[in-house]
Amino acid sequence: MRVVIDATPLLVRSGGVKTYLYHWIDALRRLPAPFSLGLYPRLDHLGPLRHDGSVLSRPGTWARFALLGLARVGGAPAASWIAGRADVLHASNLTRSVPRGARLTATLHDLTTLLMPELHTDSNVRADQAFFERIVRRADRLIAVSRHTLEDALQRLKLDDQRIEVIYPGVADAFFANAERRTTEVRLRYGLARPYVLFVGTVEPRKNLDRLLDAWAGLRPSLREEFDLVVAGPPGWSSGSTLARLPAAPGVRYLGYLPEAELPPLTAGATTFVYPSLYEGFGLPVAQAMACGVPVVASDVSSLPEVVGEAGLLVDPKSIAEIRAAIERLLLAPSLRAKLAGKARERAARFRWTRAAAASTSFFERAAG
Repeated sequence: MRVVIDATPLLVRSGGVKTYLYHWIDALRRLPAPFSLGLYPRLDHLGPLRHDGSVLSRPGTWARFALLGLARVGGAPAASWIAGRADVLHASNLTRSVPRGARLTATLHDLTTLLMPELHTDSNVRADQAFFERIVRRADRLIAVSRHTLEDALQRLKLDDQRIEVIYPGVADAFFANAERRTTEVRLRYGLARPYVLFVGTVEPRKNLDRLLDAWAGLRPSLREEFDLVVAGPPGWSSGSTLARLPAAPGVRYLGYLPEAELPPLTAGATTFVYPSLYEGFGLPVAQAMACGVPVVASDVSSLPEVVGEAGLLVDPKSIAEIRAAIERLLLAPSLRAKLAGKARERAARFRWTRAAAASTSFFERAAG
């Protein structure tokens, strides 16, 4: 059996989907499996993960784009030639042509463009609608990244529940490692002299950063004098007003986009991790913080309670008062932080890429029949 995964998102700017695909492919390549794995278009070697560009060199990237353009013009015959023999084609939302004779599979990350279209650009909404119609409804089998995403798909897309199963994503090994030395280096590089509360994510409306900033401004002054709020992540759509607030917000440090290698030590150094997102299909930054043993404050909506369990504090993301109270509770209670840190590490252990890859092997076997 030969499985081919559409790796096109690795060639463009992307966030969580790109992280998922990169580590998933790496884990599948490392796991002894009863099938051969290919990528579409062909990528024999993955360069370092980066979200601001391709994992390949510029010439390598443009060569793959040329092949993808050929597939769009030539349809299934051209796609078959580019992919080679494929028993299963695992599509992305950028897939346009499926090789002939291949069973079709895909991963559902979230349905937020259906549930909260106001939190997305019109182009993103249209792209997801096309993905749902062109790929998801045709797929022989589907992976959902959480139980919540599965339930959303069954309710909103009316999918057959026999075609879809939950396989949780993993957290990169670097977040589980002891990163104290690297934490010191990163803190020196960015001038983080004080203890800090951390938020990691793209600056866009769905991440709800404005309410976090309001909650931070409402903290008792003694806490804001002792701790900084560190925000790490690239600007996203409709982020202008939020970005304008950051330089003037007392005790807030905006670091912008950070290389992937700096996220584990930055996360490990945080006193608390706060993630008041309005909707997540999984919520990888929260799982990463838990793997580092950092106590988290997260929203009590979508998949986040499923990920956090009892290993963190859950709040109404639309309540500034609840977000503020949870942050204060953790910052004022070292014993609670220690208790939740231990629970977080234990719970995060279920989100390993080796585990996801093993489950995916069985998934592809079922897809191939």
